[in-house]
This record gives sequence, structure tokens and C-alpha cells, in this order.
Amino acid sequence: MSIRSITQVLPAQATQDGAGVRLLRALGYQRQVRMDPFLMLDAFSSDDPDDYIAGFPPHPHRGFETITYIVDGHMRHRDHLGNEGDLKAGGVQWMTAGRGIIHEEMPQQENGLLRGFQIWLNLPAAEKMQPAHYRDIPAAQIATAPLPEGGFIKLIAGTIPWATCPLKGPGQGAVASVTQPLIADICVMAGQSVDIPVPATHQALLYVFEGRLDGGAHAIPAGHSVWYGPQGDVIRVAPAADAPDGVRVLLLAGKPLNEPIAQYGPFVMNTQQEIEQALQDYRDGVLTEAA
Repeated sequence: MSIRSITQVLPAQATQDGAGVRLLRALGYQRQVRMDPFLMLDAFSSDDPDDYIAGFPPHPHRGFETITYIVDGHMRHRDHLGNEGDLKAGGVQWMTAGRGIIHEEMPQQENGLLRGFQIWLNLPAAEKMQPAHYRDIPAAQIATAPLPEGGFIKLIAGTIPWATCPLKGPGQGAVASVTQPLIADICVMAGQSVDIPVPATHQALLYVFEGRLDGGAHAIPAGHSVWYGPQGDVIRVAPAADAPDGVRVLLLAGKPLNEPIAQYGPFVMNTQQEIEQALQDYRDGVLTEAA
């Protein structure tokens, strides 16, 4: 097996979203900082309730999927279809906005650490106007592989074809998507490493959120995304020599759609005309109605 090489390392950008939630945006802060089919990656982490308590009141989406992964804390999700999820530590909400959905995401704690991620995953043109749907996945349904010294891999989506490191529970991620993503929370302890097979068809990055990653010539601190080139079979995850507590990363890999992207806020389509239609549908109150 050959190891994919790092092509760039980018710091996440501090911003606010929703009703003032403070977060770090690793993908999507500029149009060119996307990794097809991923549109956005937000990381939120704070034990100050002023940073998160206002949450994300009702807002619309069209044309893509959102994946919300809670690492620590407690957040409720609900949408106009009557779906409701009570996301606790380790849980995932996978929502396909499709033609249109209006939902909210509100913290259910008044203090303590709230930490997690939201990923925007594009849909191909042929799937953008499908009916919206939703799935709430508790931590117990996330396949997990133990690694030495207390490390682990939590497989949110996709498959990892190992015979030597079997997953506890299902042999693949909890949700399948038409974009075939590979999404995993990976913790590797000091003195250890793990090689993650990634299909040759997929682009890939790691977002470092605990410790420091071994980047070869440099250690890569938390709050940075690490992009990999297309050549090679695996991505090696190992903590830097000066990371005594190891490293923890979020892996995103996906097969590019190679389609044009037109985006206006929470609407992601292929043409400006489709964006204008989405805005008109929202103004007319028919964004979420069946075609």
C-alpha cells in the first residue's frame, strides 16, 4: 500500500452562524474552499453557553444533505415534517433536504461542553428535488473499531475494508448516500498509527480537533484541515511526536460530482435560475411542498 501525500493545510476560520453560535468553518468560508462533494464543514466546541445557547432557529434548505455529529453535549433537531431527534454525545442526524425542508437545531443544555460538527454534502442534479427525509442515529448504532491504547474509529458513513481490525456492530457506516462518502471520527494514541484505505475515486481530508497530527516535516495543530492528493491507497493517521495524548481527527472522503454549483445561503443548486426558483418558492411558502 502507498500513502497519500499532503497537498495543503488550511486553518479553519472563526465565524458565527444561526442565532450567534460561535464556530470554526473549515470548508465553505470561501467558494473555492470546498472539496467536492463536500460543501461545508463547521466545528463547534465551547463550554461557554453564550457561544451556543441561541442555537439555530427554524431555517430552510434545498438541494443537499446535512450531517450533524455531536461529540459532547445535547442538541434537539426537528423539522416541518414532524421529525424530531434528541442528539446526545456520539449521535448523528442525517438530513436530506432534497426539494426543501425547514428545520431547527437547538442546544438542550444550559451549561457544559457542547462540541460537534455539521457537514454539508452536495447532491447530484438528478437527486436535488427528491422528497426531504431524515434519520436520527444514536451512538449505539455507530460502528466502532478499537485501536491500541484506547484509540478508536467511529464509522459514520462508508466502509473500511479491514480483516485485521473488525468493527463492532455493522460492518459499514450507519447511512448510505448517493455520493458514497466516507466519514469517520478517528482517535490514535501516542506511539501508534493507523492507515485508512480510501478509494482511488475519492478526494479526502482530515480535520484535526484534538492534539497534533504528524504531517511529516511539521506537526499540524487542532483547528486545521489537511488535504490529500489523489495518488495512493491509504491515509496515515498518526500523532505528532510532541502530542503525548495522541490525535483525534474527522475524516471526510467522497467521490466528486463534477457538476456546477450555484449557491445562495441555504440553497445549493446547479444554476442561478434554480436558485431564483428556490427563493421564489420560499417566499411563496411552497419550498417544502411536493412538486
